[in-house]
Amino acid sequence: MLPTITPSDRQLVFTSSQAADYLGVSLATIRRWTDAGHVACYRTPGGQRRFSRTQLESFVSSMSQDGSVAGAPPRRDASAA
Repeated sequence: MLPTITPSDRQLVFTSSQAADYLGVSLATIRRWTDAGHVACYRTPGGQRRFSRTQLESFVSSMSQDGSVAGAPPRRDASAA
């Protein structure tokens, strides 16, 4: 279940494009991840996705704990480069 977003969590709001840039992925990827439930977002009355910094940081934290997300590119080991 996704966390409930309170008005105080919406202080810094990102559009889908801004969230994709923040996470370093494409717009299609952020859409896919939100549709799959990997990244929490809320919808405007017009149906557009909006993200708080807290939501995006929670996603980044979960990725560092889990290692990856389905559909996410595999993480490269820096020593392998």
